[in-house]
Amino acid sequence: MRKTAGLAWTGMIALSVIVSGCSSNSGNSNTNEVSGNTVNNTSTNTANNTVQNEPEKHDPVTLKYTFWGSPNEKKVQEAAIKSFTEKYPWIKVNTLHIPDAYTTKLTTMASSNQMPDIGLLNGDVALEWASQGRIYNILDFLNNDPDVSVNDILPNTMYYWDEGKLAGVNGALEAFALFYNKDAFTDAGLPLPPTKADEAYTWDQFVETAQKLTLDQKGHNALDPDFDPKAIKQFGVTMPLWAYMNGVVSNGGQFINEDGTEFKLSDPEAAEAIQQWADLINKYHVAPSPTQSKNLPSGATALQSRKVAMTMDGQWSLVDLGAASKKLNFGVGVAPVMKNKATMTLGEPIVIFKDTKHPEEAWMLYKWMMNPENTLELQTSGLWMPVLKKWYENEDLVSKWAAGNPAHPDGYQDAVMRNAFDNGFPNTSYYVKNLSKINSIIDPALEQVWLGKATAEEALAKIKPQVEKELKGVYTER
Repeated sequence: MRKTAGLAWTGMIALSVIVSGCSSNSGNSNTNEVSGNTVNNTSTNTANNTVQNEPEKHDPVTLKYTFWGSPNEKKVQEAAIKSFTEKYPWIKVNTLHIPDAYTTKLTTMASSNQMPDIGLLNGDVALEWASQGRIYNILDFLNNDPDVSVNDILPNTMYYWDEGKLAGVNGALEAFALFYNKDAFTDAGLPLPPTKADEAYTWDQFVETAQKLTLDQKGHNALDPDFDPKAIKQFGVTMPLWAYMNGVVSNGGQFINEDGTEFKLSDPEAAEAIQQWADLINKYHVAPSPTQSKNLPSGATALQSRKVAMTMDGQWSLVDLGAASKKLNFGVGVAPVMKNKATMTLGEPIVIFKDTKHPEEAWMLYKWMMNPENTLELQTSGLWMPVLKKWYENEDLVSKWAAGNPAHPDGYQDAVMRNAFDNGFPNTSYYVKNLSKINSIIDPALEQVWLGKATAEEALAKIKPQVEKELKGVYTER
């Protein structure tokens, strides 16, 4: 059985991780644009690696690959696919970038028989669709491939829906950390955040740091008696509120119990952690409310413009931070700790849809995207972390992607990469059945907490009976 979010993985490799190079919310951009682009190169030039026993001629094949993400994410993914078509010139890949309402649009495509061959999919949706027979079992490909096996892949990047049935492998492993504007710390006279998990901010230290970095229009910080919380010029911190499990697990809480029969967010440890996140907004005034967030730029722009001093976010943010590094003096620190060292690791799987007429070629592209040797720009750009074990175990391979480039500043390997493996826990989408229905109950309740209209204890206790009616258990781990 897959471990619940309150338990650490036992299968993680030791080092002392949507989709994808983005969060499970990566498909929810504010833009409604859906853009298509053909990535193809009919040159006879190929990459250095050659295919064993490759026939001289091939019938032309066209694949459709769907994905989401920011403009920078779009750019690097399409560059990786272009290199694939250069190696296999008889395969044309039509990419379809869907930055908003991704699952809804795929559902519409399915109703009109226009499904892609291969693409990213949110993890909980992938598990549900796989159980409905709409997605290939990736183990069928892995077990018959001489180049890569299931044992080469990080166990915490695989979405199993049943024993021996694998819906997909993450496009990337992701983890959470602190990203910050170094100049904001210098101006406040503060030391830079720690990068090692053993030296991480305690929650109280984190709150105090955020208070000193939060400034009103007259330059008073949030510890100053004259501070005006209604006229904030620079917030100390932002964080995606959907990622509250970072706090819950760090505080010793869980989402559900081991067999998925009991709702645990209403337990004291979990409710306390969620309340502490809400207190950043409503008690300490160091983080923007959901309403205020709508008027703030996001990511690199927020840090660069000094609207925000720190952001606790997924490491996929580095693709934009690295791109802005000539104008933004940013750094990376390890996530703060409540009681336990913990960082949520996540990622969205690449899947092969049953509608494809070219499963073998789709697997070729799948395998290509899984191997950092072929997609190094995705790794060095900061968008993705590899899913193959050796890219964390072999220092020469680590240096190829996680060192000496703008997206991976000093401290990255400790703050993100090693913390993910030493202290990572899985996002709920890996194991919770009926998750979209469960979240449709939880999210409105938590919205009241973020807005300061209810305490976490009140809101979560109220919905506990309703949530437990929707619990359907957990997916198997292998």
